[in-house]
Amino acid sequence: MVLLLFVDLDPQLAALGSLGGFFVLRTGVPPHGTLPTLAQAYTAAPGDAHEDVRADPMTFRVQKITHALRAPESRIAVSVAQQALAARLWSIALGAAALYGQLPDLDPRLLRWDPDGSTPDDLWLSEVRALPVTDLDEVVRAGHLAPLAAALRSRYRVSPGLLWGNAGSALAGAVRGLDRWAAANGRTDVSERTRALAAGLLAHPDLAGTLAPRTLRRRSCCLYYRLPGGGLCGDCCFDRPPRLAPGRS
Repeated sequence: MVLLLFVDLDPQLAALGSLGGFFVLRTGVPPHGTLPTLAQAYTAAPGDAHEDVRADPMTFRVQKITHALRAPESRIAVSVAQQALAARLWSIALGAAALYGQLPDLDPRLLRWDPDGSTPDDLWLSEVRALPVTDLDEVVRAGHLAPLAAALRSRYRVSPGLLWGNAGSALAGAVRGLDRWAAANGRTDVSERTRALAAGLLAHPDLAGTLAPRTLRRRSCCLYYRLPGGGLCGDCCFDRPPRLAPGRS
């Protein structure tokens, strides 16, 4: 039997700071101007967002990544953008569940996002409200990843299997990050609680089958190998980069 050691859910979510950059969640009002909420990012009408981040935050983010990575296809940048945001959301939620025994309410209307920022994605929670750990799936998968996938698929040629594979991979990455922290800090309770929570999340039909059960190796490709100089991710389904057809980047 493992004794679970929790701390109170504090207004600054300070305990998450020890876990690393993907787990940190800033709270309050962003100091550098008004940022769009993730709710706005999921529902904005598609358009050319070169000039105004707030007009269409998701398109702005994909365009920024496309140019930064010299992506030959927009769907590669879509994949990178979606997986990075999924990694942030899973990490915050799992980290809070493991350390606090509660979740901060990550309602998309409360989370402000800087689509012009670097990785890890810059997120701000305007109000800290506690939710039970049993709401984890509803908060992240249903509350964020489903509307995010719908928004991206409505405007880009990207498959649901790729997006949910990214979500599963991002969840596994958060688990590995918490495992490393738990091992370094003698907190086997954190590791065991995290793995139990992740197993429940991966049982949902959206995520079931996205990862190999024993190794957590993904069963779909995120397309990163198609970038100039890109290789295989650590959990890639391929053993070597596939050969591209002549004329394809």
